[in-house]
Amino acid sequence: MAPLNVGDALRLARTADPASIPDIVQTIADGMGAVDVVVYLVDFAQTTLEPLPDRGSHSDLPTSEVVAATMAGRAFVDQVPKSAERAEGFRVWVPIVEGSDRTGVLAVTLPAASEEFIGHCEELGLFVGYLIATQARSTDLYNLSRRRRAMSLGASMQWDLLPPLVLKTDRVSVAGLLEPAYEVGGDCFDYALNGPVLHWAVFDPLGHGMTSALIAALCVGSYRHDRRESHPLDQIHSHLDAAVAEQFPHAFATGQLARLEVDTGAMTWLNAGHPRPMLIRGGQVIGEMTDEATLPWGLGSLVDARPATVATAALEPGDSVLFYTDGVVEAHVPGGAEFGTSRLADLASQHASDQLEPEEVVRRLVRSVLEHQDDRLSDDATLVLMQWNGPNR
Repeated sequence: MAPLNVGDALRLARTADPASIPDIVQTIADGMGAVDVVVYLVDFAQTTLEPLPDRGSHSDLPTSEVVAATMAGRAFVDQVPKSAERAEGFRVWVPIVEGSDRTGVLAVTLPAASEEFIGHCEELGLFVGYLIATQARSTDLYNLSRRRRAMSLGASMQWDLLPPLVLKTDRVSVAGLLEPAYEVGGDCFDYALNGPVLHWAVFDPLGHGMTSALIAALCVGSYRHDRRESHPLDQIHSHLDAAVAEQFPHAFATGQLARLEVDTGAMTWLNAGHPRPMLIRGGQVIGEMTDEATLPWGLGSLVDARPATVATAALEPGDSVLFYTDGVVEAHVPGGAEFGTSRLADLASQHASDQLEPEEVVRRLVRSVLEHQDDRLSDDATLVLMQWNGPNR
């Protein structure tokens, strides 16, 4: 199997139809000696891997693959190649990654399985991720391929607001997820790594639906504007409060704003009427992080509220901080017990002690919340996990 020629692959993709990624991958795979190529993208709920039609080699579209229950799903969860011997050769599954964000799985069949061949497949999987990251901006087809059912207008707006679900560097990682994926209309989060500082925020507007989605869009827009202007957290908070009060005088939003100095682990954050984040150290949740919450955005300017207080903490290498919205801990079936902070802390500790990657911790926590409520949430549930690996990992 020949290695990937990146230059030739880029030239092939440069003037191609944005929807032709499966065709491009098939052409490249043919030159590498691989056959029976399938590109799978994970759906918005991160429960199944949906195959892209390649318009060529497959007369029948392959079936979906369940995350964590199939070889393709294991490659997605573990983010390492998987292989199995078949009559026609070796079937290999490798992760597709957009930057840090795991996007799906590439499946190919090889005449023989060796570390060198599988390494070439991994390179092709990485290339597919970058293709999708660039081409998906010019077509809706990849977005539609990830939908297992119709998506509400509010949910569509929310997903378009979000940054990539995962950011990973040697020193810091961020992973977030929100549910219900196809109906969410309020909760959202944002982040940016600007040199030595990681910025992130969580927003939970009042209600559910279009109005909440519009408030969320305003919150994210105001936050990004002030973050890019290098305003301090208390000023970002004040501007958010004024913007929500002016544009939505009968509504409000809770949330948190946070910053981390990635060279030192110095963390600062501000809480606007939101559940306190949990600190995970040594594979265990050691408690909630202490802060002095202020009123939600949209209410502070209407009453004689005290000034916003910025909390501080000194993180240790390996520490993680879990942010979540009230829809996580308040989830319950009618007449049943709430999911609760104790259950959330226990599960977060369990997954952290298993040394799972942040994105997999978040995915499993969200699945647990959904299972607790029979897969039918009455409120949005959002989780954001930040992990600091230390100044020099």
